[in-house]
Amino acid sequence: MGTEVVLSERKTKILHAIIKNYLETGEPVGSRTISKYTDLNLSSATIRNEMADLEELGYIMQPHTSAGRIPSDKGYRWYVDSLMEEKEQEIIEMKELVLEKADKMEHLLKQAAKVLAANTNYATMISAPAYNRNKLKFIQLSKVDETQLIAVIVMEGNIIKNKIVTVEEEVDNETLLKLNMLLNTSLNGMSIEEINLGMIARLKEQAGVHSEVISDVLDAVGGAIQLDDDLEIYTSGATNIFKYPELSDKQSAQEIINAFEEKQQLAELVTKTLASEDNKGIQVYIGNETPVQTMKDCSVVTATYELAEGMQGTIGIIGPKRMDYEHVMKTLKTLMAELDTVFHKRE
Repeated sequence: MGTEVVLSERKTKILHAIIKNYLETGEPVGSRTISKYTDLNLSSATIRNEMADLEELGYIMQPHTSAGRIPSDKGYRWYVDSLMEEKEQEIIEMKELVLEKADKMEHLLKQAAKVLAANTNYATMISAPAYNRNKLKFIQLSKVDETQLIAVIVMEGNIIKNKIVTVEEEVDNETLLKLNMLLNTSLNGMSIEEINLGMIARLKEQAGVHSEVISDVLDAVGGAIQLDDDLEIYTSGATNIFKYPELSDKQSAQEIINAFEEKQQLAELVTKTLASEDNKGIQVYIGNETPVQTMKDCSVVTATYELAEGMQGTIGIIGPKRMDYEHVMKTLKTLMAELDTVFHKRE
């Protein structure tokens, strides 16, 4: 392709304006049209000079019958590449923002679990927000090298997953753009239940020789949409269990402490709470009603908190059956209101 000339900011803006204008109207673009772009503040003469340079560099050309200019293939290539770069930059910025938010969220939820345990004198747990019914926002396929692509999958709530896809032969930028468009027009806003075999077959057919790439990306989408296996759960006050004689016999207490340490059973409690029809208010499980068998001598009170776009988490308080239900419910309601205020301030 030869040595690429780095365009000045002014030339970049003018070339971008010419191509965008031509894409919208299909008409050759003159210097007067460009001078109307407010942020340029350049005279028609200056714009004409810059357009002459861009023509010499091969980015635009003059059709025989017109004084205006249209993009050349080289101009289109520049436009497509700069769009891809812009998208990649957006994804990097989004990732940084998401990571920063995640750190703050973790600190906030750990604090909330502690305050809850101190306030109630029971054992407490809070799960990090996860998706109950997760949907796809968009997919960005980019080239890593000749044999690898990276699929960046963005879910609702800006949850981002990456997947490396190996390809038999190099995929050119044109094809990459087509695959990106195919995936996004077909899958945006879809949940895992909606991506059925018929749709997958159709996508693979449209992708032709690149149907394997589609398969790999769809596998990654499936993995990203599932509720995370590594669901984060923050706990506090497990040893409060020993304060209650009916729970402090060695075996019961040990089983409850183990459940808090291993967290697998707590994850089941979260999943069942979120999956239940009535997961909006406060739920009370007494004795055998609890989804976690090691807690059958306890009462478990749970509530679901919600973030934007369907993200939900569970708050749970575990104590003896003779717990102070009124105080627990009041404390939970207060915490829910506070979390709600904090989350909606931060959006």
